[in-house]
Amino acid sequence: MSTIHIVGAGPGRADLLTVRAARILARAGAVLYDRLVSREVLETINPAAELHDVGKEEGRQEEIQRHILELLEDCGRRHETVVRLKGGDPMVFGRGGEEWRWLAARGWDVEVTPGLSSAISVPELAGIPVTYRGIAGGFAVVTGHRHPAACQEWSAYAHVDTLVVLMGVGHRAEIAACLIAAGRDGDTPVAFVENGSTARERVVVTTLRAAGACEVNSPAVMVIGDVVNLRGQLVHPAHFDAAVDLTRLLQVGEAHTRQSC
Repeated sequence: MSTIHIVGAGPGRADLLTVRAARILARAGAVLYDRLVSREVLETINPAAELHDVGKEEGRQEEIQRHILELLEDCGRRHETVVRLKGGDPMVFGRGGEEWRWLAARGWDVEVTPGLSSAISVPELAGIPVTYRGIAGGFAVVTGHRHPAACQEWSAYAHVDTLVVLMGVGHRAEIAACLIAAGRDGDTPVAFVENGSTARERVVVTTLRAAGACEVNSPAVMVIGDVVNLRGQLVHPAHFDAAVDLTRLLQVGEAHTRQSC
């Protein structure tokens, strides 16, 4: 019977894939991928695999989601290894749990491979730790796809030390206004990390009060809290080698696991 793998692609760089994810992609017969999966990651997929771009379009999310579920079953009938590939971690605002439940209810064998969530890894790679002793003892991750007028929903997060907002660029002005209305200081530092972990990464640092006026493009992770100020004090993280040979790394890893202790 076919196995359908729900796999996290991480924040963008291919060398930030987990070893397990890279091995599954290398043998996949069919891959359904979202728009946030980078070209670099797609290039690690088995060249013979059937590829399906199933990225969502504004206003057609539910229609496309139904198509994805039908396509997963179709591919499952024709291929031994099917991959549902999602940016970041598939269970963090990726509808991975919904797809898993739908497939399991229909008797499909499903395996999940976590990925590095952009909520933590993207700020980290930009020099912003989401927690820091004495500054941030906790953090919350929320989706920006909330009703803009529902400020009461944001009040629960107004005083979290570090607030990370995914998919919130389009509503950044409303989010900021709601948090300030709920008691968050308007001078709280805010960072937007565009295209995190890639060569196109851009970081915009501002304040909560000014967040709605700054120029930011999707995809970007929004980080709210005093940890943003640490970015200027930390050594800038080293850039990853874009020429890393994942195939060679996997071969070395497999050889190592075969060695006796």
